[in-house]
Amino acid sequence: MKRRRHELILRAVAQGNITTQDQLLSYLEEHGMAATQATVSRDIKELRLRKVESFYEAPLLDEGLTGKYRTMLRNAIEDVDGAGNIVCVRCSAGMAQSACVAIDAMPPEGLIGSIAGEDTIFLLCRDEACMQATQEEFRQYAQ
Repeated sequence: MKRRRHELILRAVAQGNITTQDQLLSYLEEHGMAATQATVSRDIKELRLRKVESFYEAPLLDEGLTGKYRTMLRNAIEDVDGAGNIVCVRCSAGMAQSACVAIDAMPPEGLIGSIAGEDTIFLLCRDEACMQATQEEFRQYAQ
């Protein structure tokens, strides 16, 4: 439950419009996760979120969560393929959304957006060159 709440918080922060803990609470409730203000406050500390120009922001890549994200990707990704400007990432059952949170937190250059199901992630890249680079980057995590 805590992991799912952290994923939702990171997703909300990645969207770039969270300025208060109340907004985080509302976001969690909208996504079926009840929490208290004290819990969200602890989560903010654990995730090492900080306010930048009044918006919450996740730590930079070299500040802590990168290792966890890379481990998550190694545990989740099974296969990677691409066509045109789309990368298809196949994950272990039920792991795609968690892996997508990790990808969104440290997106490759040229990534326009991502969408995850239960075991598949589609990454929309700016062009075919970006798709090839992204595909190679995520192949290193494939089991």
